[in-house]
Amino acid sequence: MAAADVEAVWRIESARIVAALTRFTGDFGLAEDAAQEAVAEALVSWPTAAPANPAGWLMATARRRAIDAIRRRAALHDRYALLAADPDAAPSFDEAIDSDRIDDDVLALMFISCHPVLSREARVALTLRVVAGLSSEEIARAFLVPVPTVQARITRAKKTIAAAGVPFELPAADERRARLGGVLSVLYVIFTEGSTATSGDRLVRTDVAYEAIRLARTLAALQPDEPEVHGLLALFELTAARFPARTAPDGSPVLLEHQDRRRWDHAAIRRGLAALVKASARGLGPYGLQAAIAATHASAPTVEATDWDRIVVLYEALGRVAPSPVVELNRAVAVAMATGPAAALSIVDDLIAKDRLPGSHLVPTVRGELLTRLGRHPEARAELELAARLCTNQRERAVLLRKAAALP
Repeated sequence: MAAADVEAVWRIESARIVAALTRFTGDFGLAEDAAQEAVAEALVSWPTAAPANPAGWLMATARRRAIDAIRRRAALHDRYALLAADPDAAPSFDEAIDSDRIDDDVLALMFISCHPVLSREARVALTLRVVAGLSSEEIARAFLVPVPTVQARITRAKKTIAAAGVPFELPAADERRARLGGVLSVLYVIFTEGSTATSGDRLVRTDVAYEAIRLARTLAALQPDEPEVHGLLALFELTAARFPARTAPDGSPVLLEHQDRRRWDHAAIRRGLAALVKASARGLGPYGLQAAIAATHASAPTVEATDWDRIVVLYEALGRVAPSPVVELNRAVAVAMATGPAAALSIVDDLIAKDRLPGSHLVPTVRGELLTRLGRHPEARAELELAARLCTNQRERAVLLRKAAALP
């Protein structure tokens, strides 16, 4: 079994393993350290002797590592006795990863990671690392910050949680509401990484995206009266509905205008629209507005028949309640489709003048497309080549280079 296979298993199972170990040991930092040590051992042993049950192997190995660490902690002798001397006292591995429980271990882990004792930046970094299994490099790219900054945030966050003695449990209902915004923002970033990977040779990481959807469904069941939970779930369902048509059989991206909409997952669209209705109960928030944009795309038979004027209005509303340079860039794309590329180009140029998205490949990508439509081909080629240099996803980079090469 190659290193890539170990990484794939880790991506899928890491959150459940860390969550189960945290419940067993009561020590968040110890649980993650033990899980990481198990992965390191897998990288050495699996290539020559792959286990029949990789997830079970990781859990068992991590548990042994945790017990070894507890042995070295005299103050936690009683906890070690519970784990090592009384095997009936600890839940089985199958119980630990039961994804049908409403008090889902992974969701509990997410609420711990979003504890108010942590800064917002620390909450997001820790949850993406431990719950989503993203690397420090991937998190750094997502937030356009240096890798050491991300690593420092994660280390401080784990120490803070340990010092505060945060229990491994779902918080009470009133506490959940206080932490809900952090949980939603983390789920959003997890899904975004899954729907368009920031690096690697895959455009869509469905395992990451569908785990975010599973957690969002669990959260919606847990918090049925929170409209933005349903708004986020609607956004996920409606976006994931396009996954079957977003890539060709060889894995290369298929742009929206070329997608076979018959391949879209219409059951997911129906689920998304139903969730959007629940999100609309008290007016749409930021996630609900994004879901409404996705719903407009989902209801259109073609790109040309899409109600772009409505999408522009929705982006303008989103910019008022949750302003960001990415929202402005997306609004520019919608404006280009609704009224033409010239008006959109001025929006993009304003973002560049204010240095709102430094180092991102998205700005030169959009600017290159707009310049192409305006017939300014040498400038467009330069922008698309710049975007390709900045892009860390191999599939996206290939598309950008093909577009640049095709210009006259």
